[in-house]
Amino acid sequence: MSESVSVRCPVCRREHLYEAPAYPCECGEPVSPPLDPHGIASAVIHRAWDDEWVSVRCTACGQEGEWPRPELGCSCGTMLRVPVAQGATGAPRRNAASARRPFQPVTIRTARDAVTAAAVYLRWLGYRDIRRADQRPPTGIGIAAHGLLAQVDPTVRPASLRDVECLWLTAMTESAACVYFSLAGYAPDARSRADTLGVPLFVLDLTGTPQPVNSLADELDATGAR
Repeated sequence: MSESVSVRCPVCRREHLYEAPAYPCECGEPVSPPLDPHGIASAVIHRAWDDEWVSVRCTACGQEGEWPRPELGCSCGTMLRVPVAQGATGAPRRNAASARRPFQPVTIRTARDAVTAAAVYLRWLGYRDIRRADQRPPTGIGIAAHGLLAQVDPTVRPASLRDVECLWLTAMTESAACVYFSLAGYAPDARSRADTLGVPLFVLDLTGTPQPVNSLADELDATGAR
């Protein structure tokens, strides 16, 4: 569990007690970004993908991963970026369990949470170097890992046949596999086309747990990254 730090809003000067959330490492241990108790919080004015993530090393297995940068909403309406200590937390490396631990989801309240939930799930499957995709999809948000392109659709509209085909075509040009995550499910023709093209489909429930929609997703969930 991370320590609580005092965070002062630079706009209204209110002070808050903040504790960074923990996310599950692939080895199953909780990981929290190390907070800087002497740092100064900044207001989030503009968002950029690179600013949304921070590198953190798991103290249990030594693996380094990218996790959401800590943020805190002040009562004055300002979103605060909480300062993180320089360098990743470290400890002597030990062997991670050979079998995957039970997946620990991230509750979805916002579109950003949906992307985080998908990224945490892909990391649990064994994918590495998760980042924002080079090409922006027509709908939703694209994320990528080594050898994989994923699309996360946090809208209330079921993903269409065109959405699935665009993801598949983009992945083909990058010689990568692909997977689709949707909050609202899929149109019937989109599901049929995904089966033909070999695209695993998942629905994200509000607990942040991806639910397989087709047999390809069932297989990916069972075997993980290869």
